Amino acid sequence: MNSPVKIYVYGAEVKCASCVNLPSASETFEWIEAAVNRKFPENQYEYIYVDLHAPANDTEQEMATRIVEEDLFYPVVVINDEIVAEGNPRLPDIYKKLEQLQ
Repeated sequence: MNSPVKIYVYGAEVKCASCVNLPSASETFEWIEAAVNRKFPENQYEYIYVDLHAPANDTEQEMATRIVEEDLFYPVVVINDEIVAEGNPRLPDIYKKLEQLQ
């Protein structure tokens, strides 16, 4: 049995300097979840929001550290351990990655 595809959105309550006029990371998380569920209603994805300052486990901590150290713009969208988008994520990029995994 294949494990479900995990879609992580890493972010923080405080927006990064370049993202002031964009939706918050949690709003982006909700938007991505709704959009992906509409596009791929037959698939079951696991959606995980990770606060950069309070990751829940070592895997999340490693990615959160990478995001901070590499000065990536958040929110950062990670699908199965691969960064797919950062800052203002584009749905076509997310859809393309999910289609590759089908």
